[in-house]
Amino acid sequence: MYDDIANSPENPRRGVVINHPKGKDVYHGVPKDYTGEQVTAKNLYAVLLGNKTAVTGGSRKVINSKPNDHIFIYYTDHGGAGALGMPNVPFVYAGDFIKVLRQKHASKSYSKMIIYVEACESGSIFEGLMPRDHNIYVTTAANAEESSWAAYCPGMEVPPPSEYKTCLGDAYSVSWMEDSETHNLKKETIKQQYEVVKARTAPRNESSIGSHVMEYGDRTFKDEMLFLYQGFDPAKSSITNRPLLRPSLKGAINQRDADILFMWKKYEQLNGGSEEKQRALREIKETVLHRKHLDSSIDFIGKLVFGFEKGPSVLDASRGSGQPLVDDWDCLKMMVRVFESQCGSLTQYGMKHMRAFANICNNGVSEAQMKEASISACDDYNMGKWSPLVRGAIIFFVRMVDSAI
Repeated sequence: MYDDIANSPENPRRGVVINHPKGKDVYHGVPKDYTGEQVTAKNLYAVLLGNKTAVTGGSRKVINSKPNDHIFIYYTDHGGAGALGMPNVPFVYAGDFIKVLRQKHASKSYSKMIIYVEACESGSIFEGLMPRDHNIYVTTAANAEESSWAAYCPGMEVPPPSEYKTCLGDAYSVSWMEDSETHNLKKETIKQQYEVVKARTAPRNESSIGSHVMEYGDRTFKDEMLFLYQGFDPAKSSITNRPLLRPSLKGAINQRDADILFMWKKYEQLNGGSEEKQRALREIKETVLHRKHLDSSIDFIGKLVFGFEKGPSVLDASRGSGQPLVDDWDCLKMMVRVFESQCGSLTQYGMKHMRAFANICNNGVSEAQMKEASISACDDYNMGKWSPLVRGAIIFFVRMVDSAI
């Protein structure tokens, strides 16, 4: 975990992290193997592959799994088409992540694996890429083209405590966690939890909010019990599993706008005319202006490269279901680097444009052409705080359970 929440000056309960309006502290006593600058894609891959010599810093703990082990992975961050956010550059790109999973499978160092991913457009990480014969089952918070949604936000029917100005979680994440916390996992299957989370994350009759929970990979072992992957709390052994109540997502907010919501709530609660309130307003204006800069720059680059009329449609084009986002993943990384070097950090909001970079690659644009277009679009832009080295936050959680338990 990046570990920037508990002791943040913005946290109204310093040292405490909650993910439910009436929830208890979920921070104290939790092991933190890699934090801050140690949270990188390189360390993530080394941990998954059990390669202790490749990790940098931290506890040096890795998944030293054996052929009979079951592995559970939960990854949550911001996302965009083909990429998962990382607080330190670079992103986790789908091509690299799938390659690591293939290497893990080739090492014959696990029996079965489940992966839960919470991120915008998280389905794009696996669409057309995830093998079905690697004993790995995946669910994602959203399909390949949509945002995920925040939960327990100010203004929702079930809001956070009054002193909080931020959302407490994600619809997908709180759904599976609350389901696991209130059920006997020796009597609940993978499939049952998937159906519960799917229904809660995309509520019926609410077409304007929520996302579509997806599944990828090997679906042949969905009837296995969850405790084999998430572990088991003996205190839950007497629980009779019942359907989880599904609180309304009314008032929910798109994850890409959750930071703006926090800024506005902070601004509204500060005393009028104070210097602190003026700083909060400047922060909002800077963020909104950078968002507009990103949107207009990408649009302008598309028109420069593909022509005024064709540009927008080429950048927004989606491939059919079952096809990967891009043919050349190294090209996608390169295009993002070139853009950020001239135009500033994409930020979590700008990750919505990852599909545009993929389409630039798919249409044969060269690095030189992209650099020239980026310079033309952004040569007078002062990046300032929007350095491409600035990123968001991540929580990565792995549980390994011996199948003999």
